[in-house]
Amino acid sequence: MSINRRRALLVSAAVVSGVLLMTACENGDVDAGAAQDSSSSASSDSSAADGGQSTDKGSDATGQGTGEADGSGVDTGDGERAPVEQSCGANDISWSTRSESQAGGYILIMAKAKSGITCYLPAALPTVAFGSDGTQAGPAEQAVGEQIKLSGNTTAYAGVNPKTTNGDGGKELDSIIVGVGNEDPDPVSLKVGTITVDSPVVTNWHTAPTDAVPFS
Repeated sequence: MSINRRRALLVSAAVVSGVLLMTACENGDVDAGAAQDSSSSASSDSSAADGGQSTDKGSDATGQGTGEADGSGVDTGDGERAPVEQSCGANDISWSTRSESQAGGYILIMAKAKSGITCYLPAALPTVAFGSDGTQAGPAEQAVGEQIKLSGNTTAYAGVNPKTTNGDGGKELDSIIVGVGNEDPDPVSLKVGTITVDSPVVTNWHTAPTDAVPFS
């Protein structure tokens, strides 16, 4: 082989090798860059997703812990909320009375919730007044009773002694005004027959009629 031909073959081989090497390097750089960009994008997406999930959980926890979802009820002090119970008003109740002879004679007041109503009589005296001057019955017991839930056939009883004095004084009346507490906006007038009123007293509400005898 001539010297000129050998030189031509060597130059050709060197050129081919250089081209292949440059192509390989370029492909490697592109692949590495693409991989890096893909990795950065995935990392960014993952961080955004994690951040959104953490915010949602924090919001749910806050709403549940404070009980602000519906804002109803009263705070019990331990993070819970209890429903507010409905207090009875005179217009929530079916009233009746009867005369009793025990303890010198008294009027037994009977209270039942109207159909479909559930309410609570407070742990306080009923308000009982007499006549146009509004003479009010005082307490026949030293302490107030317990709250009573009225619903269905449950009946509450209170006893009224219209006259606790020994003299002949007093005023003749035939009805009493009854309310659930002094702030009841709708007290009722109940017929009781002719009675003499002088320093009247009334018991607390009770769930048994025998407990509502107003001993003076």
